[in-house]
Amino acid sequence: MKFRIVIAVIVLAVLGAIGWGAKRLIKVAGETSKSEPPTTRVKRGKVTIAVAARGELQGGNSEMLVAPMTGSDTMAITYLRDPGELVKEGDVVVQFDTTSQEYTLREAQADLAEAEQQVIQAKANADSTAIEAGYTLLAAQSDVKLAGLEVRRNPLLPAIQAKQNDIALLQAQNRLRQATQDVNDKKATVNAAIAIQQAALNRAKVQADTAQHIIDSMTLKAKSSGYVNVQTNSFNQNMIYPGMPLQPFQLGDTVRPGLAVAQIPDLKNWEVSAQIGELDRGHLAQGQAVAIGVIALPGRQFPGHVKSIGGTSGPNWNRQFEARITLDTPAPELRPGETSNMTITVDQLDSVTWVPSQALFERDGRKFVYLQTPKGFMPHDITLVRSSESQAVVTGINEGEVIAMSAPDAQNQSAGDQKSSAMKAIQQ
Repeated sequence: MKFRIVIAVIVLAVLGAIGWGAKRLIKVAGETSKSEPPTTRVKRGKVTIAVAARGELQGGNSEMLVAPMTGSDTMAITYLRDPGELVKEGDVVVQFDTTSQEYTLREAQADLAEAEQQVIQAKANADSTAIEAGYTLLAAQSDVKLAGLEVRRNPLLPAIQAKQNDIALLQAQNRLRQATQDVNDKKATVNAAIAIQQAALNRAKVQADTAQHIIDSMTLKAKSSGYVNVQTNSFNQNMIYPGMPLQPFQLGDTVRPGLAVAQIPDLKNWEVSAQIGELDRGHLAQGQAVAIGVIALPGRQFPGHVKSIGGTSGPNWNRQFEARITLDTPAPELRPGETSNMTITVDQLDSVTWVPSQALFERDGRKFVYLQTPKGFMPHDITLVRSSESQAVVTGINEGEVIAMSAPDAQNQSAGDQKSSAMKAIQQ
């Protein structure tokens, strides 16, 4: 009997504990459903409108080393400086395989030597032809003189012999005219032959010079001192490993003519290239002050200014534009490619009313805040003057008034979800 009484007492205690826990859980859920959103007060004072961005450090007025146009589809890299290596003006940075071009050069040089010999031979033939034609002309002139002397004797000779002398003079004069014509024709012929061989010589010389120029262009040298910034190899890797992250060019990689292989930044003119959201474009202008922090140099900050603002591009859901920032006082420890955080000072407003950007809401074209009233948090229309990532300058609300940092309906909905979950837990 006593055992049964003990069992009953234990059962009643357990049921009482379960009932008390359920009551407590319902009470907590009810309190949660009535929880209020986080709040803040409207403030008045000085507001600095700024745009934050992240970009990559690079030298301004950079020298880009590009694979030359060699007439071939691809060329192999046989020498390449290490990324970040310091080079001086005139140092070799990239060297391509010149085996094929050297063979072409040797062929062109052989053709040039042959053309030179052909010109020499043509000139020798011209000289011999001119000498031969000159002898023929002298002989014809001599015959004309002799025939003229014989004609002078005609008054003393019989008529038949005199007639023969006249005919002989006429024949000698005809031979002289023919010899003179032959000399001019042969001279024109040999000059034409020399001109043809000279043209072939010039063509061979151009081919040899072109081959040598191509070989020289396949050695890329630095035009100024700086650090080597090896570019990414988008040609090989997209073909062999599509979708893989791009890697810098390496020794032995093949390159297509026109591709940039390396970059030599100008260490006297550092710049940061940043992609900034389209919504901030209207806030930026050339010359605005910028505070630049380099991740690799913690604690250091470099002053700069906006150099240029590019065009907007990208998909509709992520439209961005490029802004280039110039460092006013660069440091020797800076390196190309280092990530930089920037704060661009857009404007400074004194004695203005402002709220945190998180407390500003927009719906159906109207901007409002949730203002605390005796009836709870109610939407209150305001006018937006300026805004930044963290602050919004507004009018239409008074300093010190309490506003919600999040939408009250969203807060209550979240609490309702928690209550529903609590009730489900009780039912289970």
